[in-house]
Amino acid sequence: MKRFSFESPTVIRTAFFFALLCFAISSSANDLTGNWVARNPQPDGTSRDTYLDLQQVGSRITGHIRVTQFYYSIVESTGGPDTFILTGSMMDGHNERHVKYEVKRVGDELHVATRRRPDSELIEMVAHPAPAGEGRLPARLPLPELHDVPNNGLAQTPPMGWNSWNKFAERVDDPAVRAMADAIASNGMKEAGYQYVNIDDTWQFGRDAKGNIIPNKKFPDMKGLADYVHSKGLRIGIYSSPGPKTCAGYEGSYGHEEQDAKTYAAWGIDYLKYDWCGARSLYADEDMQAVYQKMGDALLKAGRPILYSLCQYGRAEVWTWGAKVGGNAWRTTGDIRDSWESMSKIGFAQDALAPFARPGHWNDPDMLEIGNGGMTEDEYKVHMTLWALLAAPLLAGNDLREMSPAIAAILTNSDVIGVDQDKEGKPGRRIGKPGDQEIWARPLSGRKQAVALFNRGAEPAAITVRWSDLGVKSAPAGARDLWAHKDLNLPSQEYTATVPAHGVILLRLGN
Repeated sequence: MKRFSFESPTVIRTAFFFALLCFAISSSANDLTGNWVARNPQPDGTSRDTYLDLQQVGSRITGHIRVTQFYYSIVESTGGPDTFILTGSMMDGHNERHVKYEVKRVGDELHVATRRRPDSELIEMVAHPAPAGEGRLPARLPLPELHDVPNNGLAQTPPMGWNSWNKFAERVDDPAVRAMADAIASNGMKEAGYQYVNIDDTWQFGRDAKGNIIPNKKFPDMKGLADYVHSKGLRIGIYSSPGPKTCAGYEGSYGHEEQDAKTYAAWGIDYLKYDWCGARSLYADEDMQAVYQKMGDALLKAGRPILYSLCQYGRAEVWTWGAKVGGNAWRTTGDIRDSWESMSKIGFAQDALAPFARPGHWNDPDMLEIGNGGMTEDEYKVHMTLWALLAAPLLAGNDLREMSPAIAAILTNSDVIGVDQDKEGKPGRRIGKPGDQEIWARPLSGRKQAVALFNRGAEPAAITVRWSDLGVKSAPAGARDLWAHKDLNLPSQEYTATVPAHGVILLRLGN
């Protein structure tokens, strides 16, 4: 009998081909090629889906990853044969955004893990095959030629109201909105000038067979909700995006601008916040004006006056064209957070934008965080004072049912609100910056002025304003401290006051 040696050429060739066959079977079984979706059902009846449209050739994987409003191209894949690390990249304006996913095929599933940020907790999902093409971006629609959208005549003073995002985020629902309307109508805010009760992201479900936008389970009757808010003598606002998806991954207005505007009008909506988020996967910053113009035109055709608030984080120098697309307000900055660092960085950086604001068209440094707990009472007074001097929209973002008397007093200070709502609509400017202190002044109607002494330092500080810095030779006739609620007798040449750390003194000068 002939015997085979493990070293014989025949055995070596047989083993080699057997190994190749096993590798081919293993590779075929673990090939990630296909369109996969990890569905994450939400209590509101929607689903937060992550799509992985993958093409594997050997140890290299290409394709795309789509999650909420983000659409990444896979630029790198490492690992194998069972587990891969996929790196996705997308351009966000002029910045590149990256994400990493660990992906492993287990039978008919993909086991997927990622972190939203390097320091955040691991998110693990299971993805299953999805129909080819599901989750892909729609075709890029052509943009209109630029033209000036006629003025809608709204917001002759900066809009005032409440927005759901800072406190409630995705938890906002019909009962919460009704409760905020009840609070505004009963706690003095309505009398102070607050009008709008605004629903931010996560109200959408999808579209019906005719393409009409429909709300999710949290908002069973949007028209009924609008009627309720109107019954309180208030107005109601809503949120959308010019992209296919909103920031939170809900249905946007892409390709349905006129249809959505008419739906909002039929519901009785009075205010639209229009957030760029989902559009950035299809359009560049230089396309913004045309993109926002589409909704500006649509709102004018809707048959109801709807205040138009542009939310695109101050990109593309929106203050130079926001009014041209029908905008009544435009964001000048990224998202605010409930902290001294965030609020002060945003607020004190607005000085150069003052010339672009005027009645009907306002710079918007984002919503108020007053009462959400991240700052001191003095810091919240700085927040309110800065926004008033800037002629900014005053949109409270706290739970109005649970305000302390101190927070309520800040939000309803009629003298400070009077500065914000001054009918001449001329924002304030910085007129001095001695160290950690800043002096700002705002011209008011009736030849009056508002002057603020800000202390950005960590210790109390004496701050002096000279009347010559305000363009007057001697002390103005009449002065009032708007936070202390008292009239002052001013010295002839200058005024000095000790201002607490992270605090402010706000004066109104003139009779």
